[in-house]
Amino acid sequence: MIRRTRFRCIAATIAMVACCMTTAAAQAADATYPSRPIRLLVPFAPGGGADATARIFAPKLSEAMGQNWIVDNRTGAGGNLASEIVARANPDGYTVLLVLDSQLTANPSLYKLPFDTEKDLQPVIILSATDQIVVVHPDVPAKTFKEFVALAKQKPGSLRHGSGGVGSTNHLAAELLKKVAGIDIVHVPFKGAGPSLNGLLAGEIQMNISSPASTLGFIKAGRMRAIVRTGTQRSKSMPELPTVAESGYPGFQVLQWYGLVVPGATPRNVVTRIRDASLAALKNADVLAAMDRLGLEPEITTQAELAARIKKERAMWAGVIKEAGIRLE
Repeated sequence: MIRRTRFRCIAATIAMVACCMTTAAAQAADATYPSRPIRLLVPFAPGGGADATARIFAPKLSEAMGQNWIVDNRTGAGGNLASEIVARANPDGYTVLLVLDSQLTANPSLYKLPFDTEKDLQPVIILSATDQIVVVHPDVPAKTFKEFVALAKQKPGSLRHGSGGVGSTNHLAAELLKKVAGIDIVHVPFKGAGPSLNGLLAGEIQMNISSPASTLGFIKAGRMRAIVRTGTQRSKSMPELPTVAESGYPGFQVLQWYGLVVPGATPRNVVTRIRDASLAALKNADVLAAMDRLGLEPEITTQAELAARIKKERAMWAGVIKEAGIRLE
């Protein structure tokens, strides 16, 4: 009995020492962070909003942290491929995800994910945000959103709207818009946001919802007409264009945002280091000017506020997806 007790005491002591050594090693590693380049995974192809945001911030994050941030585009499965790589990565701060909001808010309801977005991914900060613009083909006899709604109600099912694919951000935004406005418009999915805009330009569809960066050039050239914005405030680029809320549907808001995410178990001081560097970049004049050119705006939140926002948006999109019967094959 005495020997067993002694053995247990020795075992407990060894375990405690091992734990202390592990903790000390982790703290030592954290203290030297970062000591090598950081990989920034981008879940979409070059040329899009996610990639543009990564290219704007990576150089400034490199300057602030004294190590290169290497942009690594890993596309596939609506961003889930890159998300899984980060969710499974060593939580040491050297693998970071440039996330599009839908990866954390809509994808859990659209896909059977092999990881838990809440436990395996830790949101750090929002880098940029933008609303979207509802545009129509010039032949559509509607100059305002109210006129478009009236037209859609006169001829249910006769108008078509496009998207970058089933479950894409502009598809979900359109479904929410249809729900609040009580209109019936046929969804036409394309293989990407670019092809959906081409479909609108060609007259294959009558309406589309897209980012300002993608549409402003076409709007100014008269090749498509803007009728409303999905944010809560008018923009500096088009102050004459009202919001959906101003057009008779108070409370409506759809914002697209990009942020940084790390593996769930990443230590607090590492997260703080990344966040502080990001906040410094968000004060940089060159960064702000580049964001402005793309119609992006900074949106500063605490980690707690960001977590609450993700939870709220996840519930909202889960309801929209269920009511609209959206399923991915």
